[in-house]
Amino acid sequence: MKSNTKKLVIMVAIIVVFCTVMAIVDGVFKADYFIKSMIKLVLFLILPLAYSFFDRKIKIKELFKPEKSGIKLAVILGISVYAIIVGGYLLVRNFFDFSKITGALTNNIGVTGENFIFVSLYISLVNSLLEEFFFRGFAFLTLKRVAGRNFAYLFSALVFAVYHIAMMIGWFDFVVFLIVMAGLFAGGLIFNYLNEKRETIYPSWLVHMFANFAINTIGFMLFGII
Repeated sequence: MKSNTKKLVIMVAIIVVFCTVMAIVDGVFKADYFIKSMIKLVLFLILPLAYSFFDRKIKIKELFKPEKSGIKLAVILGISVYAIIVGGYLLVRNFFDFSKITGALTNNIGVTGENFIFVSLYISLVNSLLEEFFFRGFAFLTLKRVAGRNFAYLFSALVFAVYHIAMMIGWFDFVVFLIVMAGLFAGGLIFNYLNEKRETIYPSWLVHMFANFAINTIGFMLFGII
């Protein structure tokens, strides 16, 4: 019992500290996208992997175990999420001001219409995998073994939503911001559910990838690329 409590404190501290560092990188230092990506690679992948060497009960390899049975559902959900996000934007874009997003991306992290295509590919394929490993693999599936199911569900979804606050400062009006935060929290819960049965991060990664495809599609519209 004491061993699990110690592990719980250590893991929660790691997750909170790493998310806080990324928030500072995003919100305070406003590092350009390349530097930010390198820091995230270290915090969200390399250091959790290093921690797993000290705790042999953490089975990192199992998180990447391919499971064909959940792929079909994940793809269907992913396509549905894509349609909902893009469709929702098209429905409300005349009622809310989204013009701040491109300005914030350019001023804060150096993303422009010229490099957005390359950034969008990284966001959809690599960044989504890093976040799924960290928030669903480390902060949910692994944490659940020492903290219990309910705590892991709520904690991982909450830190996933809060983590995005720093990077989205100045993007939206307050009402839209609250809607986005609620959507991120709900999305975190859904991603946890998708991964829980199969103990792998691939189902949520696929859905997350499609969600990023949708967000990037909106980005293409806002930058005037399409």
